[in-house]
Amino acid sequence: MKVLITDSVHKGCGQKLAENGFSVTEKAKLSKDELKAVIGDYDMLIVRSATKVTADVLDCAKNLKLIGRAGAGVDNIDVEAATRKGIIVMNTPGGNTVSAAEHTCGMLLSSARLIPQAHAEVKQAIWDKKKWMGAELEGKTLAVIGLGKIGREVAKRMQAFGMRTIGYDPMLPEEFAAKLDIEMLTISENFRQADFITIHSSLNESTKNLICKETIEIMKDGVRIVNCARGGIVNEFDLAEAVKSGKVAAAALDVFSEEPVTLDNPLLKLENVVVTPHIAAST
Repeated sequence: MKVLITDSVHKGCGQKLAENGFSVTEKAKLSKDELKAVIGDYDMLIVRSATKVTADVLDCAKNLKLIGRAGAGVDNIDVEAATRKGIIVMNTPGGNTVSAAEHTCGMLLSSARLIPQAHAEVKQAIWDKKKWMGAELEGKTLAVIGLGKIGREVAKRMQAFGMRTIGYDPMLPEEFAAKLDIEMLTISENFRQADFITIHSSLNESTKNLICKETIEIMKDGVRIVNCARGGIVNEFDLAEAVKSGKVAAAALDVFSEEPVTLDNPLLKLENVVVTPHIAAST
């Protein structure tokens, strides 16, 4: 069986497959046309989030039997088209849980203290202590929107900072959340009560543009928002306007509606916004 790996995964992945008799080819950063040109030669495809496995790509995959997603989300794969062709789609929802949770905690801290921005100024020998007045985490309320494995791990870690944790997830029983010391509230009430909001939902029709002008309006003045889940859940233009107005004190994002992000994204121009290039799971 021939396996194609098109994104950067741990070297042990290809090694383990080769040890078990698979013929492994690693070709990172293929364009869509390049992928379409070669995919017909392979029985299995392994991707992370960068490779977009669309219906027209699958039309060229004459021998493909399985797509393995190294990660939890499969929104970069046309699962319906794959299913119609009898191609199995598998993911690894627990593989990067801790990595993504730790990165989120770092982004929460960065949104509270603007550590990257202060670092950048000191690197230029600019010493302006008063400019970087931050927010303490202890005693603040953290809303966790989406209480899957990553959301729960973030809540546990931020509780160690003395934060009160509230949350929303229609799939999680309230009694289970109570055992985790997470108070379950409606999504609107989460937005109203939170000092910090962290997003851990999948991207679907009900979560697209979940953070937008209308929902930001009901939040506390000075709220801080973190998204290390999926681009598209946050309306980036509405968030930028809220940061400019001071309604949102700071934001931290690892994911964007369009990736790679381009210079016309208004969030990149704002000092109170911390950004990373979709690396939460990259350990």
